[in-house]
Amino acid sequence: MTQHKLTARVLSSTRLADGFLKVDRFEFETDMHRGGQQRVVREIMHRGHAVGVLGYDPHRDEIILINEFRPGCLIVGDKPFTDNVVAGAIDGDESPIDAAVREMKEETGLDLFQPIVVHPGAYVSSGGTSEKIAIVFGFVNTENASGVHGNPDECEDILTVVIPAERFIDRVKRADITDLKTLVAGYWFADNRERFRAKAG
Repeated sequence: MTQHKLTARVLSSTRLADGFLKVDRFEFETDMHRGGQQRVVREIMHRGHAVGVLGYDPHRDEIILINEFRPGCLIVGDKPFTDNVVAGAIDGDESPIDAAVREMKEETGLDLFQPIVVHPGAYVSSGGTSEKIAIVFGFVNTENASGVHGNPDECEDILTVVIPAERFIDRVKRADITDLKTLVAGYWFADNRERFRAKAG
């Protein structure tokens, strides 16, 4: 079947929730692949856009992760505390790089050096949320990395986790990591680790 250009438009929206997460009910009119149009009603969650940050110490060959409470995991019966990359909201006109540097400092106490954008922003789940997450990679010094960090006003209780790079890659590949942004960053890192180690000498 030849694919043709399809369009869709918003007919109406109604705010259903306006707390930590904002949820609207939308009515859409969309073209259909076989021709014609249909009306679709969906609830969409908004929380702005975010960044996931993978910090790597090439001299010690170690990765920085964080461990914190994840309510979505708990309510479906999984372990409620998981190891993930540093992450947080992109504020206003802030760039993914600026957000990554800020979040690394807030959540681990570490400085992020020479950050690069691995992906400018992928949808978390485009059928139900407008949120996109950018992935940023950068260097850190893990020598004295430790402790609990985060903003207590936001109920953040974030443990710094230092993990050998080889173990991190192994956990990614055997599906021990269940956070999607961490998996994306992990597979990218597995393909690029050696060139960063070589540059570090």
